[in-house]
Amino acid sequence: MNWLRDVVTPKIKAFINQSPPIGDGLWTKCPGCDRMLYTRELEDNMMVCGYCSYHFYFPVEKRLESIFDEKKYTKITPVKIKDDPLKYKDVKRYIERLKDARQKTKQNDAIVLAMGKIGENNAVVFAMNFSFMGGSMGLAVGKSIAKAIDIAADNEAALIGITASGGARMQEGILSLMQMPATIASLCKFKESELPYINVFTNPTTGGVLASFAMLGDIHIAESGALIGFAGARVVEKTMKQKLPTDFQKAEFQKEHGMIDIVTTRQNLTDKLRLILSYTMKK
Repeated sequence: MNWLRDVVTPKIKAFINQSPPIGDGLWTKCPGCDRMLYTRELEDNMMVCGYCSYHFYFPVEKRLESIFDEKKYTKITPVKIKDDPLKYKDVKRYIERLKDARQKTKQNDAIVLAMGKIGENNAVVFAMNFSFMGGSMGLAVGKSIAKAIDIAADNEAALIGITASGGARMQEGILSLMQMPATIASLCKFKESELPYINVFTNPTTGGVLASFAMLGDIHIAESGALIGFAGARVVEKTMKQKLPTDFQKAEFQKEHGMIDIVTTRQNLTDKLRLILSYTMKK
């Protein structure tokens, strides 16, 4: 009997088969510093690299849990519209893109509405999901944001937007673009209530979303390193015909030039919101 072949080798193979394979979700490479991060520790750190503070994508559900008191909140049903109002088709039918995005995210569209307490103050939050067609703003998203604004006003609650978007949804054409003035009009009415509107910029916030409701907050907060801009960097450089700083669309650059009030890490965001609401909510 060969002891190594018949006894030791099978035990080693059995142990290896029981262990999770390296690279199969166990480790995540950080784009910021190229380090290999233990995925479980990364998740415990709110998807922020512990070495360079690079902010990974953060699921909407986890984000809502992180900002509401005791992780408790009530979901508000977003507005639903008729799918594919323009019967749009490029290399793929729009109705098929919607179906794929819904299967992937388990959401009806790129927006989640919720209401709860933040620092014991009533707050209504609308959060955009970049995983749903790049967080693009279509008719359903625009109308859902208007709904969140109305609910905040009716309940004398603060309004908090968490934006992550590539801009307007081209498959809905002019219907999508009309959500820019529509959300602006809703916010102008909300301003009469003297309740605070705080917008939180996450990576990325661009296009028609930036050019409308995202830039109308009473206070603008951005996560560290978030990309914030209307058009892509190369488009801007070609339009202006000059070389621009490599970080000109980053949150830190925007703060230095007055577009953003606060830049913070994800771990400190909730404390910032609680402090701001303690000063701005009517007593």
